[in-house]
Amino acid sequence: MRTLILFVILYGLSACTHFKKEVAFARVEGAQFIVNDEPYYFMGANMWYASILASEGEGGDTLRLFKELDFLKEMGVDNIRVLVGAEGDRGVHSKIEPILQPDPGIYNDTLLRGLDRLMVELGKRDMMAVLYLGNSWEWSGGYSQYLMWSGADKAPIPAIDGWHPFRDYVSRFVLCDSSKIMFDNHVKYIVSRDNSITGVSYSEDPAIFSWQVANEPRAFSDEGKEAFCKWVTGVAQLIKSLDKNHMVSTGSEGLYGCEVDMDLYERIHSSEHIDYLNMHIWPYNWGWATKESVNEMVANSIVETGKYINSHIGVAEKLGKPIVLEEFGYPRDGFAFNRSSTVGARDKYFSFIIDNIKKSSSVGGALAGANFWGWGGFADTLSGRFIWQKGDPYTGDPAQEPQGLYSVFATDTTTLEVIRQFGRTSF
Repeated sequence: MRTLILFVILYGLSACTHFKKEVAFARVEGAQFIVNDEPYYFMGANMWYASILASEGEGGDTLRLFKELDFLKEMGVDNIRVLVGAEGDRGVHSKIEPILQPDPGIYNDTLLRGLDRLMVELGKRDMMAVLYLGNSWEWSGGYSQYLMWSGADKAPIPAIDGWHPFRDYVSRFVLCDSSKIMFDNHVKYIVSRDNSITGVSYSEDPAIFSWQVANEPRAFSDEGKEAFCKWVTGVAQLIKSLDKNHMVSTGSEGLYGCEVDMDLYERIHSSEHIDYLNMHIWPYNWGWATKESVNEMVANSIVETGKYINSHIGVAEKLGKPIVLEEFGYPRDGFAFNRSSTVGARDKYFSFIIDNIKKSSSVGGALAGANFWGWGGFADTLSGRFIWQKGDPYTGDPAQEPQGLYSVFATDTTTLEVIRQFGRTSF
């Protein structure tokens, strides 16, 4: 009898084990991503506002969220890059709202539930998100807010006070221990979260492609480079200690995000706690094209972009890790903002990026994906006014940028066709 009972117990355990569905997390093997045991190359999108749309409170629009995700999935886009949330005061110039963390360690539960809902909806569609936990820029609080919480004077705003005062101010972040401790606490809180809708820990959710330290983290000074390196790799190590299942990335722009120091970039991304490399490319912002020559200088922008991509691929190959061009954008023709304007130059630029990913995928190369900036989808820019105000629909352009400058709208049929071509490629 005891033998029979033992057999039944063991059989039941083996049956449960046999029928249990294995959770497949995105991972790295050598210089490739692996998803569902297959090499994974992708063309993704930046949709910084997705978790706000998913909320039931201010800024929320779940019907639009469902429509946007369905549309992206139909295009072959299954990887989106999302801001976890903003920090600090409301009513600040050039800053998005609503705010996730109004005070250190105090969170807006409605927005957190929105992040939970976003993860559920992504999972339903076999989509994944890169979740970035912070920002070096003012448009979501970022470095500036943590410094102010640490007792620093009021932060300059680049659009009002100029670039140099802002740069000098935020360069203090990587040297400020109290600011970094508060950021660590934020990382612990989010990465350790259990989804309030499903009860599943974030660390067990395969809809997370990777955690990311911050959007475009920088030292902002030569003096802060060593502290910056220690901070970024330290946060990556912290995330890994909390979540053994998911990849970690930095959010770096690459060379221009490391004080034009490629050795610093390499040292940071050589960390065992950082799974893959990032780079961002902004031809207009970096002077490869001008307002007056968006169309005429697209060829020059493509040449310079090729050089930037190749130099960073070289580092990735040396480290034996994949690399993602997770931000790139190009202005609309004539530097227009209206969604009815043409996008011929942008289409040429996007085609160049996609061709590079295709070529890499065909040979199992290190250039593993790209996320265009940014998805504006079904948002409507307001005629005659292109500066974001509270209550306006969210586009791909955050509050500090003219709405429509880099957004890819659902009506941009030629750009959408370029993006779809990537999804039709058989790897």
